[in-house]
Amino acid sequence: MSTHPTLPAAAPSPAPASELRAAPTDLGGILRQLGPGLIIAAAIVGSGELIVTPKLGASVGFTLLWFLILGCVLKVFIQVELGRVTLSKGLSTLETMNLVPGPRLVVSWLLWLWAVMFVAAVFQIAGMVGAVASVLVLAGINLSANLLAFGIGLGTAILLLLGRYRLIESASTWMVAAFTACTMAAVVALQFTPFAVTAANLAEGFNFHLPPSFTVAFAAFGIIGVGAAELIYYPYWCLEKGYARHVGRPDGTAAWDERARGWMRVLRTDAWVSCAIYTSATLAFYVLGAAILHAKKLDVTNADMIPTLAHMYQETFGAWSLPLFLIGAVAVLYSTIFVGTASSARLLTDAFVVFQVRTFASDAERQRTLRWMCALVPAAWALIYGISGSPVTLVFVGAVAQGLMIPFLALAALWLHYRHTEPALRSGLEWRLGLWVSAAAMSAVGVYQVVTTIE
Repeated sequence: MSTHPTLPAAAPSPAPASELRAAPTDLGGILRQLGPGLIIAAAIVGSGELIVTPKLGASVGFTLLWFLILGCVLKVFIQVELGRVTLSKGLSTLETMNLVPGPRLVVSWLLWLWAVMFVAAVFQIAGMVGAVASVLVLAGINLSANLLAFGIGLGTAILLLLGRYRLIESASTWMVAAFTACTMAAVVALQFTPFAVTAANLAEGFNFHLPPSFTVAFAAFGIIGVGAAELIYYPYWCLEKGYARHVGRPDGTAAWDERARGWMRVLRTDAWVSCAIYTSATLAFYVLGAAILHAKKLDVTNADMIPTLAHMYQETFGAWSLPLFLIGAVAVLYSTIFVGTASSARLLTDAFVVFQVRTFASDAERQRTLRWMCALVPAAWALIYGISGSPVTLVFVGAVAQGLMIPFLALAALWLHYRHTEPALRSGLEWRLGLWVSAAAMSAVGVYQVVTTIE
């Protein structure tokens, strides 16, 4: 078996000269080119922030505030490294992962590991569908949760079949912005209630210790910030945004070097701006869970997930805010379902080629397959929820799988950095140090979870 793969023979052809362009250098121009990170933020501010993060706060109080901040920030180093390969070589994430050395059965061992995680991630999205269905039932829609889940799946398929990148980017941005703003306001309003956050609470949040029972924390770590699924999604949206097309294939010229460095600056800005958004949302949900749910000794379970989570708004804004919470919960959960479905459809379409299941004779043929996937993926998660009916459990299946995948992605990012970075895009010492710290932290958390589970 070969252990040292080369670049795929199906690497993208050189971009037309009309597609090549220099990156903007002014702040306004850079901000107008952001987008992939906002889509990822929409996927992130969903099950992790609304379900798993408050559940963690309800379980352990403020003690893991430091853990969540690190979990959000450190993953950006891995995200940017995967994006760097895509930007400079035009490769998708699966093609990039297929470069990783080691045992191969048609494809790299890392891709087979991803395949297992992908199945678990479908369970996670199914759990979010169930959560949205639960919200709609609580809002007074007199239909069964299973029927509502089917309707959500059908609606998602239709939306994705009608629109492409710009629709997804716009819808995701507005859905996330609306609920994040409301949640930030809830944290401010919290200070005028008996559950106000104190200096002692914040000090407790930075004691830098882990709880004996680590499963909930590990699930949160796997899903908050850029989870394994979002790390893999991100380069696909960079491709659709056009970063790689604007850079073009490496040709050894000074012009290519300049374009690549400029668009790499845009990509890093995109990643860090999205990090600021989802980290703020993560901390807001965690603080609400730790301050309110933990104090009231409430847990987020399958049976009463939405009514329990609604306490976070009702205790800060008052009883009148229940409809506001329900609308926001639908928006933020559905944004994750929407982006997760669109991203999964692209992954599956790409997987057919990378796993050598089939090839596409033209872009039109690839687009037809993508449209089929946009219909089949929602059908799969609607079916899974209909069989299970346990949204919190389904979300946790995906979260734990993502947590187990992240250390391998971190190590792959290190290898890619040293073996597949174009000379013009080599990073400085500070970035390399951050990447090593990120990889070490991801690996340590994964090992800790395995050890504590065995014990």
